[in-house]
Amino acid sequence: MIRRPRGVAAFHAVCVLASALATLAIPSSPAAAQRRTENVVLIVTDGLRWQDLYRGPERRLMSRALGGVGDTTELIREFWRDDPKERRARLFPFLWGEVAAKGALFGNQDVGSVARITNTYKFSYPGYSELLTGFFDPRINSNGYPANPNVTVLEWLARQPRFRGKVGAIATWDVISNVINEARAGIDVLDGWEEPFPGAQGRDARRAMVNELYRTSLRYWDEVAFDAPMQLATKEYIRLKQPRVLFVGYGETDEWAHARRYDLTLRSAHAVDAFVADLWQYMQGMRQYRGKTTFIITTDHGRGSGGDDWTSHGERVDGAEDIFVAVLGPDTPHLGEIRGGTAIKQGQIAATIAALLGLEADFLKFSPRSFPSIREVVR
Repeated sequence: MIRRPRGVAAFHAVCVLASALATLAIPSSPAAAQRRTENVVLIVTDGLRWQDLYRGPERRLMSRALGGVGDTTELIREFWRDDPKERRARLFPFLWGEVAAKGALFGNQDVGSVARITNTYKFSYPGYSELLTGFFDPRINSNGYPANPNVTVLEWLARQPRFRGKVGAIATWDVISNVINEARAGIDVLDGWEEPFPGAQGRDARRAMVNELYRTSLRYWDEVAFDAPMQLATKEYIRLKQPRVLFVGYGETDEWAHARRYDLTLRSAHAVDAFVADLWQYMQGMRQYRGKTTFIITTDHGRGSGGDDWTSHGERVDGAEDIFVAVLGPDTPHLGEIRGGTAIKQGQIAATIAALLGLEADFLKFSPRSFPSIREVVR
């Protein structure tokens, strides 16, 4: 054995220790070194047309005959602009301000970007199931279908140790609990007119006020609560539970369109844009979310076009398969409005959520029928 002088030996030991610490500090992969997303919020505004998002309000529907509009003069003053980019920005200021500047928007077919569902039914339960599981299950052929036999990405994430107790869902439509299979998934699902904060949770003054709004609001639709009280419930849920993964579902954009009220469809869409902006600012103001949260904004299905079909969707409605997807977060390049490129599928969103959290390979191994992630939005 060769003995080193004491000073040399000490220096050598320090070098070895420094090298070992440096090695431990190196992330396991380049992707891990770059990924900053720790939280994902999936936001769905039910049945919102890609045409209204990308073209802005449709002039011929701002009428009594085709759009069921009461005060056409006021609606035109409020939302119509001659330039399509100006009127879409007027309707969706957050999406065309913040998201277009710092994120990515897919699905404007006028510039060659296509986003589509793969289920042939073209209505809500199959759409939400496809969105959350990553594939089309033809057995789910009714909005009255019972609890989903398939495991959603939300349920799968909730089984992972670092997300246990940190996955939730809030929606205005009371079928979401079946879509997610609340009983089996074991995650919080607050949907429909259900009081969002029962028992001891409701003792907090703000949450008690939200509960009262749910109890006392006029129930215009039996199965769908209004978006505004749900927005308050969502912020309170975030404050209370601090979820890592959250589903948020707004329903009025679909309900008012079915009622042939284009004025209220536009106003509810404008309100959803404001709600999303509010959630973004609220979460960015919290240390655990600031700079570490990605929003995915989309819809469960499209609608038809023209004087009659704009109110409808379903198997026989052409165009109801066309949707949009918008993404904003620290791992999504600033791509803006996507032009051309490969068509993306609704079923890719489930794996995209997993990919943003560094778990796509594991999720696809568990659910091999699921489509892979949208590569463009995961840096």
